[in-house]
Amino acid sequence: MNTKELINAVRENVGRVMVGREAATDALLIALLVGGHVLIEDVPGSGKTKLAKTFARSIGCDFKRVQFTPDLLPSDITGIKYFNVKKAEFEFIPGPAFTNILLADELNRATPKTQSGLLECMQESQVTIEGETHTLPSPLMVIATQNPIENMGVFPLPEAELDRFLMKIKMAYPSRNESVDILARFDKEDPLDSLEPVCTREDILAAVEEVNEVYIHRDLLGYISDIVAATRTKDAVALGAGTRAAVALMKASKGKAALEGRGYVIPDDIKAVAVPVLAHRLMLKMSVNVKVGAAEAIVRDILKEVRVPTEDYEKYKL
Repeated sequence: MNTKELINAVRENVGRVMVGREAATDALLIALLVGGHVLIEDVPGSGKTKLAKTFARSIGCDFKRVQFTPDLLPSDITGIKYFNVKKAEFEFIPGPAFTNILLADELNRATPKTQSGLLECMQESQVTIEGETHTLPSPLMVIATQNPIENMGVFPLPEAELDRFLMKIKMAYPSRNESVDILARFDKEDPLDSLEPVCTREDILAAVEEVNEVYIHRDLLGYISDIVAATRTKDAVALGAGTRAAVALMKASKGKAALEGRGYVIPDDIKAVAVPVLAHRLMLKMSVNVKVGAAEAIVRDILKEVRVPTEDYEKYKL
């Protein structure tokens, strides 16, 4: 199965369960293909967990779910070492982080200490327990969800953790027609119960290698650098995007190109992923931070202001 076939198969399979979630599915696909993680933020009942479970089941990899709560400990995610009395030695019990797809449900309900247990997992694909490093399986993707409207019993995600997510996406309410389709689809049974995988772990690893070879012109690397640098000059921004954000934007644009069936990146790919890649990384000044969608609006303004390269990139098609 080549990359294009994998993408189409996963899109179609997710569409058997989810209605009107094509953009969110594409974001998850991009993250999977470039080794990134996704934070899904929206109100309760919008289908965040259902989408994550549907996506995970479609790709035929190991899947684990952790329901984040205030009493959750970092070791509940990464694993523990315990003394086996029968063997008279210490043994390591892997936690749910040892999987391919980890659903961190309601991530912001856990304390910052517990949330920090994901940092090493997400950035370095490993965990360190009592001085011993354990490598996590590949591919590794964290899909986290959070509810933005509750402030009781939740803890804001630290900036360092937000920066580890390739993209942050939101799922709007369905339209009337989509709502009718959802009700009809779930009238008798949950279609997720009978959903089967459409690709294997080996297919995904091969696709990851192929997407890594997507060509991006040096002029577009400069375009990405200019966009990221512009986030640091806005009056409303207290702290702009850093180097990790630039790398994330480059990788996401390569994933977007792959979704479009191209072996090269064009400026429209960068524009398409800039908001979900950059907006959640901006720390806004207090007077602006209360405005819903302020960070997204700033990134959109930057895209209008930064000069777009005009090279004919199609000639670089692989």
